Amino acid sequence: MDIAALIFWVLTALGGFLMLGIWVSRGGARGGESRLPVPVIFGHFGLAAIGLVVWIVYVFAGGATTAWIAFALLVPVAVLGFVMLLRWLPVRRAQGETGSATPAEAHFPLPVVAGHGLFAVVTVVLVLLGAIGAGA
Repeated sequence: MDIAALIFWVLTALGGFLMLGIWVSRGGARGGESRLPVPVIFGHFGLAAIGLVVWIVYVFAGGATTAWIAFALLVPVAVLGFVMLLRWLPVRRAQGETGSATPAEAHFPLPVVAGHGLFAVVTVVLVLLGAIGAGA
């Protein structure tokens, strides 16, 4: 289960990296048109990356405390991700309207957003199960 969580976490991160790259290349990080605040984007990314490193340490070195720290890091990552989803949905719905500026996140491919969210939910569940020792 711990390895499965690691695999899903890495897959989630790949989708996140793709969206971050699109967002940065479309001017989101420069204060351009975006409904996603820079601190939220980079807070989500930074906490997720730290949590992934902590989970890797747990997988290879063990320690229940380490697993719980990784899970605790995932909680604000999930909250920030949900906030971004809620801010992205109106942008997605508004695509194709004329006369409005196109936010950087309007260029996120829907399958990547959906896959990132689905894999994130699976990751959170697997990390929680790993932290409580299910399947051990």
